[in-house]
Amino acid sequence: MKLKQYIVTVLVTLSIIVLSTLPIPEDAPMSDVPLIDKWVHMVMYMGLVLAMWFDHVVRSEKKAKGKHFLFMFLYATLLGGLMELVQAYLTTCRSGDLIDFEADAIGAAIGVGLTLFVNKLWAEKTSVQN
Repeated sequence: MKLKQYIVTVLVTLSIIVLSTLPIPEDAPMSDVPLIDKWVHMVMYMGLVLAMWFDHVVRSEKKAKGKHFLFMFLYATLLGGLMELVQAYLTTCRSGDLIDFEADAIGAAIGVGLTLFVNKLWAEKTSVQN
């Protein structure tokens, strides 16, 4: 595996790490939206799965199989759990939250569902062109 083939995944992962360890400003945008924190978690980890699929299928031109979707889900979910532990034990400006971890896992699951659908469309499109 060449790391540069998965550069989008690496950049999204690093972005999640940075965003998860920075302090949240008191006047954060949309802070008045109910459960905005949970929505952000779901979108970040869904985006991570989408980035992983993009790198694997589109950039490296490989087919995604069942084990790839399982890996994408596990990677995103485990990263979410790790970031909650980092927030709880290694930062002073953030706190770990089990419900945030659940939102991470839900986002990863939604991402896998989307990539399964897009993967099917992609496979149909590329098989017609070949």
